[in-house]
Amino acid sequence: MEIINDDVCIFIPTLNEAPTIGSLIRRFRERGYRHILVVDGNSSDGTADIARTEGARVEIQTGRGKGNAIIEALDLIDRPYVLMLDGDGTYAPEEAEVMLRPLFEGADHVIGNRLENPDAGALTRLNRFGNAVINYLFKMAHGMYLFDILSGYRAFTLASAKMLHLKESGFEIETEMAAEAVRHGQNVAVVPVQYRTRPGTDTKLSPLKDGLKIISTVYRMAKMSNPLFYFGLIGLIFVAFGSVTGLYVIYEWFQRIEHIPLTILTMLLLVLGFNIFMFGVISDMILTFHREVMREIYRLKPPNSPK
Repeated sequence: MEIINDDVCIFIPTLNEAPTIGSLIRRFRERGYRHILVVDGNSSDGTADIARTEGARVEIQTGRGKGNAIIEALDLIDRPYVLMLDGDGTYAPEEAEVMLRPLFEGADHVIGNRLENPDAGALTRLNRFGNAVINYLFKMAHGMYLFDILSGYRAFTLASAKMLHLKESGFEIETEMAAEAVRHGQNVAVVPVQYRTRPGTDTKLSPLKDGLKIISTVYRMAKMSNPLFYFGLIGLIFVAFGSVTGLYVIYEWFQRIEHIPLTILTMLLLVLGFNIFMFGVISDMILTFHREVMREIYRLKPPNSPK
């Protein structure tokens, strides 16, 4: 199916991207994209003015953070397809068609996998390691390996994006979008894209601080999509602590030393851990039953009935 540029909104969330935003917008316009939306997070370097001069529609976001910019943008976009990318010049407008084609072929959400083809020096070893850990944790928690859930190069249909319950205000938003897309059973495609060395702007991401927030988001969102993983991990932690204290109690008992309070604590930890784990098992069974019921409802629906 042919890509219709007029049906696409190029969405760029920005914060102090003056060195790169002008060139980025010009390159998209040269490729025939007329609908370019910049949601600016109150930049202090004239980013918004440059974007307006280059012909983009500019809106100043009311909240703070990339997540809020995306959430606010979904109420402003009036095109059926959206191509989203950072304004720092690390993603190439020349790969827009690569990102958009899966949408026009039926996909709901497309992720640009920058880990497959980054420029030399674009990602540090810490970046690579952190991304690998987070991607495998996402697979364990949500049951799908998406190669690069932290990618800022995304394409999606407006309808599918409005199905997602997005709440994260910061850099955790990409993780939330991926988790929500998987939870809603959307058709998610992954395509390789080039990731370029950042040209002249400083990164706003703190590897340790934001990395921990992202891991927390991956785990927290598993409560709805994979309760066995979410509650099972908590239960196993309690059982592990109970086992350690239990081994200590048994060792001391063989030395003819009794620890009655510690014995009681051990039993409480083991029982609590087992109960939490079983709660996860029951929740997982309920979720599986719910999914089966929903699949049957959609199967029995008349073809032209609203969803």
